[in-house]
Amino acid sequence: MAGRKFCVGGNWKMNGDQKSIAEIAKTLSDATLDPNTEVVIGAPAIYLMYARNLLPCSIGVAGQNAYKVAKGAFTGEISPAMLKDIGADWVILGHSERRAIFKESDELIAEKAEHALAEGLKVIACIGETLEEREAGNTNDVVARQMCAYAKKIRDWTNVVVAYEPVWAIGTGKTATPDQAQEVHAYLRKWLVENVSQAVSDSLRIQYGGSVTAANAKELAKKPDIDGFLVGGASLKPEFVDIINARQ
Repeated sequence: MAGRKFCVGGNWKMNGDQKSIAEIAKTLSDATLDPNTEVVIGAPAIYLMYARNLLPCSIGVAGQNAYKVAKGAFTGEISPAMLKDIGADWVILGHSERRAIFKESDELIAEKAEHALAEGLKVIACIGETLEEREAGNTNDVVARQMCAYAKKIRDWTNVVVAYEPVWAIGTGKTATPDQAQEVHAYLRKWLVENVSQAVSDSLRIQYGGSVTAANAKELAKKPDIDGFLVGGASLKPEFVDIINARQ
């Protein structure tokens, strides 16, 4: 574990309204959260300021996406500078939904990550394979390709957390077993040694994402190369507290 601080992100995706966000924020404010776990909430863009004002200061706030330049004629996009301006300190990039539904390429995602880091945001950089890719035995090739794109653009990994999310396990109720998840995380560490550096491999936090629940979080958290979670649906529920506290 090499002193890597556990990091749990809640990705609310396109969910929530002021009432439900206030309820979630109250649950998190009232709960006793593991002080050794870093918590980040990815709220929808229009609720980021609202969430920031309601959540405890100890919890970080993330945009769910950002574009690769600071400003300009890009209707509907938001920039890292804008996220910072309203109090967000993180951004989630390369999520499988951005890749699959919105057709974002490895290269575009890497350019977004490069710009977000240059603007002073911390980045949750997502990677992961589809069911077809896993069944074809291509998991390692896919995550290596996605990591390679990031590595071409990222020189300093200090403010990066990688989120490994097997696409077949997101929102499906299927979860990679702790052993399956650990196997990919261990492969990623090996890849980092060979393609970036031993120091980055030792220090970079790699989250697991894909139908994480209070029921499976503790087992996943025991694995040596799993440094946290990126949680979807369960982050909208009270059980998110138990996921945050999975290491206790």
